Amino acid sequence: MSSKTNTNATKNEAKPALVPKLRFPEFREAVDWEETRLGRMGGLVSGLTYSPNDVRESGLLVLRSSNVQNGEIALDDCVYVDPSIKGANLSQPNDILICVRNGSKALIGKCALIPERMPLCTHGAFMTVFRAHMPSFVFQLFQSDRYQKQVDGDLGATINSINGSQLLKYEFSVPKPAEQQKIAECLSSVDELIAVQARKVDALKTHKKGLMQQLFPREGETQPRLRFPEFQNAGEWVEEEISKCLKNVIDYRGKAPPKSESGVPLITAKNVRFGWLDMTNDEYIEEDKYEEWMSRGIPQAGDILFTTEAPLGNVALFPREGKFALGQRLLTLRAKPDRCVPAFLFHSLLGPTMQEDIDFHGTGSTAKGIKSKVFVKLSFCHPGVQEQQRIADCLTSLDDLIDAQTQKHEALKTHKKGLMQQLFPSPEESTTL
Repeated sequence: MSSKTNTNATKNEAKPALVPKLRFPEFREAVDWEETRLGRMGGLVSGLTYSPNDVRESGLLVLRSSNVQNGEIALDDCVYVDPSIKGANLSQPNDILICVRNGSKALIGKCALIPERMPLCTHGAFMTVFRAHMPSFVFQLFQSDRYQKQVDGDLGATINSINGSQLLKYEFSVPKPAEQQKIAECLSSVDELIAVQARKVDALKTHKKGLMQQLFPREGETQPRLRFPEFQNAGEWVEEEISKCLKNVIDYRGKAPPKSESGVPLITAKNVRFGWLDMTNDEYIEEDKYEEWMSRGIPQAGDILFTTEAPLGNVALFPREGKFALGQRLLTLRAKPDRCVPAFLFHSLLGPTMQEDIDFHGTGSTAKGIKSKVFVKLSFCHPGVQEQQRIADCLTSLDDLIDAQTQKHEALKTHKKGLMQQLFPSPEESTTL
């Protein structure tokens, strides 16, 4: 054997084996995956530039970034133009719609497969369509960490767009078409499970919203449309200032808390979401400064946290005893046990009537806020404590059900992410033969 032949053999032996950790049985002896550019798997279809004068109440549907929701096409927010408009490239089933330009960086690269039986449609200039030879497989590539890393690498510090020619240069590892199809079918079936679970969660949230509209009086009324049987003859609800039902209000204003890298977890306005409290803390105050900072009052289980600005009107129940510090722009509301059930007040503040009242009394041009002395004077309509408890128990049990279904949804997404890490090889982890 010649020295040149020996050199080639050595190079082949040193070549990394590009294979996934998990492979379907029929492909375990198949050839290795290979690196390729996106442009070899299909092509781009440019979007339509149109003006407000082109918009119609019906006609040719123009898909935009708002129509891409959780990897699916959503038609809740639709724009139409005249079907005869020049420059429109009609979309086809299984085209992959991609957001390539947007004011929000978080939306760049988000995509969805255009399904069968869509209305006649095109896509806007801030979007592009990738028309693939194996669309279901390429769509899964677009859900991978490798795709997101390449998107993030293009955006940089200030750029909020992806150049089409650059997108076609994105690199991926791919197997032969038969294995692509098998992987796509597997992951698409998981996507269907995730979508079904998401619809369950949305349906429960919609049910709760409708139920709250029935269980609480409408504006200007003092009785709800729906009452539990034992309270049918309990009379009208009482309308009074929120302050009449509160034992204590703690307003965390003034100077900022003394933050540190460790110590007592600090809950700020960003931790208070609409209806729940995010207890994943990344801010702290020093242990020896805790008592001084919290001298105005320590939060207790059952207290209600209310954001007074940016974002205004978020509400959460403080879930447990423990050592936590509270930051600025928060009110801690402690109900009078003989007048108000904390969970009832919590759900009331989430209701549309209270939220509209909070927004109406908020002030500020760029970021609305409400002062504590204004907030506590807002009108609060409530029944007796026993009926409050009954309503609170009903809505809390529904919240528990929503939480359980949400956790199932998150578990499915985590399962898919782990499955993708097994089904797609990583060039960085490829082994040398």
